[in-house]
Amino acid sequence: MKKVLILSMAAITCCTTAHGQFGKLKEKIKDKVNERIDSKEDKEIDKGLDKTEEEIDDAGKPKAKGSASAKAGISEKSAQEKQPSGSDGNSANGGATSANASIKAYNNYDFVPGDRIVFEDHFTDDQDGEFPSHWNLGAGQATLNKVAGNEALLLTNGNYAHVSPLVKAATYLTDTFTIEFDSYTSGGYGPNIYLYNSTAEAKAASNNLAEVNICAGNIWEGVNVSATEGAIDLKGDYPTEIQGGKYANKWHHIAIAYRNHQLKVYVDQYRIITVPNLPVSPRAFDIEGIGDPGTPIIMANFKVANGGNMNMYNKKFTDAKIVTHGINFDVDKFTIRPESMGTLNMIVKVLNDNPEIKFEVDGHTDNSGAAAHNLTLSQQRADAVKAQLVTMGIDAGRLTAKGMGDTKPINPNTTPEGKANNRRVEFVKI
Repeated sequence: MKKVLILSMAAITCCTTAHGQFGKLKEKIKDKVNERIDSKEDKEIDKGLDKTEEEIDDAGKPKAKGSASAKAGISEKSAQEKQPSGSDGNSANGGATSANASIKAYNNYDFVPGDRIVFEDHFTDDQDGEFPSHWNLGAGQATLNKVAGNEALLLTNGNYAHVSPLVKAATYLTDTFTIEFDSYTSGGYGPNIYLYNSTAEAKAASNNLAEVNICAGNIWEGVNVSATEGAIDLKGDYPTEIQGGKYANKWHHIAIAYRNHQLKVYVDQYRIITVPNLPVSPRAFDIEGIGDPGTPIIMANFKVANGGNMNMYNKKFTDAKIVTHGINFDVDKFTIRPESMGTLNMIVKVLNDNPEIKFEVDGHTDNSGAAAHNLTLSQQRADAVKAQLVTMGIDAGRLTAKGMGDTKPINPNTTPEGKANNRRVEFVKI
């Protein structure tokens, strides 16, 4: 009975609490979860924890054979064993969802990311088994490991563990922003995205404005959005297609869109919840959760962007071009990833609403790798986007495709964010 109580309370923490409104309850829940570690009253729990401890080496890293991490699909391969990304490898955004979804499944997807990337990380600059260089660890423990074929950030210990992106600006989110990442559920409680006034508050995990809780436990499956101000506490259930065993032990794409107090949260191709009026104006975020070595919080492929033409539908198009960062490809390939359909659906809508318009589809890369390879790859990707639009009903005569390689950067290629902004697909009016 005690075991059920502890798990239930932890799941409630994931799905329903806010720092300000439910602070006392959260402290009680922390105490109960800590009892799981300290108490000897429940022999079954102690036995399981003892087994996990035996599987961790003296350095605190999971052992390769029979470890708890291995049970979660984690490989302890070294950085030298990683599959090379090739030239402009990150332009693929390295997504983890392709194995579990298809473009057809995303036919009605309407999420469109912002058009100015302020943070992006696929952990390609980091070593397996270490803490990622572009993140801050505020509490608990976290590490990088391969999970189901993808390099991922694992929150492995803490109640709550929390990490935040290392962004120099005190505030980096605007009145319109998007947050995307992939999540793999192995039994941990989270991830929870907490929204703050500033980078400093996000690093300290203090005074959060609102929470977006991604829940897939045995108590409830869905997304909960809460905020102390305005007494917001709304829930959206997962559809049956991604409930229970259909969700567990798979990669899922999480997308959050905020625009002038309206907030939407997507899991895979489904819009799970819309908050019409979230009474806060976030400027930074962190990610929190309750994980352990056997059931860590697992995340990969982060992208945070501001701005964007997310409400372009039903408007007369007059701009010279549309710059998009939402059309993603498999690493060093020209295979379009399913989560690209939100942006592609937007382009189809623009073309259908403006039958006189023709577009040149331009593929762009950063300057990583050989220029000749980047030029070829960008042409292949531009051709792939054109072909996909034709399959969606657009007359091929209204489209041309051109690969630009790394010849037309819009930001210096000196920072990860600059490179990310240079990797793009543009639709230029002709």
